[in-house]
Amino acid sequence: MLPQIELEEFVIRRKLHRLRHSTLLTDANILLTHAPKVYYAPHNTLPYVTINTTTHRRMAYAMRVGVLTGGGDCPGLNAVIRAVVRKGILHYDDEFVGFLEGWRGVLENKTMVLDYDSISGILPRGGTILRTSRTNPAKRDGGLQRCMETLKHNNLDALIAIGGDDTNSVAQKLFEQGINVVGVPKTIDNDLSGTDFCFGFDTAVNTAMEAIDRVHTTAEAHQRVMVVEVMGRDAGWIAMYSGIAGGADVVLIPEKPFDVEEVAERIRLRHARGRYFSVIVVAEGAKFASDVDPSQGAPVVTEMGKDEFGHVRLGGVGQILAREVERRTGLETRYVVLGHIQRGGSPSAFDRVLASRYGIGAIDMVHRGEFGCMVALRGNDIVSVPLTEAINKNRLVDRALVDVALGLSEPLKNEKK
Repeated sequence: MLPQIELEEFVIRRKLHRLRHSTLLTDANILLTHAPKVYYAPHNTLPYVTINTTTHRRMAYAMRVGVLTGGGDCPGLNAVIRAVVRKGILHYDDEFVGFLEGWRGVLENKTMVLDYDSISGILPRGGTILRTSRTNPAKRDGGLQRCMETLKHNNLDALIAIGGDDTNSVAQKLFEQGINVVGVPKTIDNDLSGTDFCFGFDTAVNTAMEAIDRVHTTAEAHQRVMVVEVMGRDAGWIAMYSGIAGGADVVLIPEKPFDVEEVAERIRLRHARGRYFSVIVVAEGAKFASDVDPSQGAPVVTEMGKDEFGHVRLGGVGQILAREVERRTGLETRYVVLGHIQRGGSPSAFDRVLASRYGIGAIDMVHRGEFGCMVALRGNDIVSVPLTEAINKNRLVDRALVDVALGLSEPLKNEKK
């Protein structure tokens, strides 16, 4: 006779049938690896393993999991997909359904099978094999309900949503409707709260840095001022990291509206010191300081329309800044917009590793039942944070990093100690 089983504890022999899909489990250690509380309870001559599943009921199940990639693409998306699928198949016997073109695929039930063949060779590839879009189901009539019906139609136990704050905001809404959702942080802007780094950021920074290196040589040859516009809607992480790494003379970010006259003065001071070329890095969301309140400003936009998540299309700050710097300094000034070059290409080693860690963390969270949460990096640890914390606000460039950039630039008279 087995000992009495209380609450939701159950006893597993070394061989048993999976509870849900009747798949034979030949090694109970697969379960033990992921159990929150494990202890051995010898009974007679056979070793029994007791796993407490009071809080994580789904660990023992082979599950059917959906995966989507939403929002702007970036290097490392395929690495996440690969890690999720490999860990899920090899360690949990899971099945996977990929939704094409982000939330649009869920709305329209556009799917593909994710298996060994579909993920073969995708680790070094940029973009996403699932494609993506900026579709917002919450802005469509009955959109969230249609998403829920699609997930039910595909007999899914959980959904992994890979994206930024927009994609994960929809995931949170579905979680509030009872859908089992886990988020993965993706944005080259690196502005998603709750995590120290998003995958794709490192590759984008290196791409921008290499472009700045090239701009340096032509700027010096022609004794020009070069303005390099990089991505960064609400946060200037790409501008700050690539500007410091690329040796930019001025770095302008959305968090700190700038006075164009101060920018021109820094260039004049550098020129007076005998340096006849300069490089300015500016984030696309950087704002000119207001005449009324210097701490406030508005970003430069290419058109007044907004996408389904309420974002305007930014662009043009580099061109305006270049014109104003040339007018105020008398120095020939050119600008270059890196644009979507920052999104493309093969992911860096750092992004491949981080994306793989996120993928492993996400499928483990699914089997621990940690829904309504997002996998995140804190220090060097992969952790789980509530989706509400991740989408609550943007993660902005900290003051210490701003001070580094200022310490490397020409000081104005009022900045000298």
